[in-house]
Amino acid sequence: MAPELVALSRAIGTACRQRRLFLASAESCTGGWAAQVITHTAGSSNWFERGFITYSAAAKIELLDVRAETLDRFGAVSEATAREMAQGALRHSRADLALAITGIAGPGGGSPDKPVGAVCFAWCRREGAAQSETRQFEGDREAVRRQAVSHALDGLLARLDTL
Repeated sequence: MAPELVALSRAIGTACRQRRLFLASAESCTGGWAAQVITHTAGSSNWFERGFITYSAAAKIELLDVRAETLDRFGAVSEATAREMAQGALRHSRADLALAITGIAGPGGGSPDKPVGAVCFAWCRREGAAQSETRQFEGDREAVRRQAVSHALDGLLARLDTL
């Protein structure tokens, strides 16, 4: 496990425990990598509630209540979809916080308006509005996915007090 990811997970764990918060994850392009980093940390069951891997559109709809209209209008790789993924993770868990990741890791699947490396993120607290953003990462499939996991965890840590 990369040392920077271990450090992020530990820092999130400390912050969640101090605030008595539980976290859920909703992942698409990262395929559960964020949850794997989190659960690498001993004692994470004290602050990580569950993770959803929703790679297909059907899984996003069935498991996270992402609206078909959102997918049709904005696509699976969109901030609107990421926000609905995070909100759905909260509805279908006992967590207080959620993060969501959806993107195009490559090597194929990109388009001029959504190139390979485009990843959308959302962070949400129960009863709160989701915050979202889009980033463009460079590198091969593994590099894009690793950067996405790092950014999602770093983004959560930075937003813990503002969600």
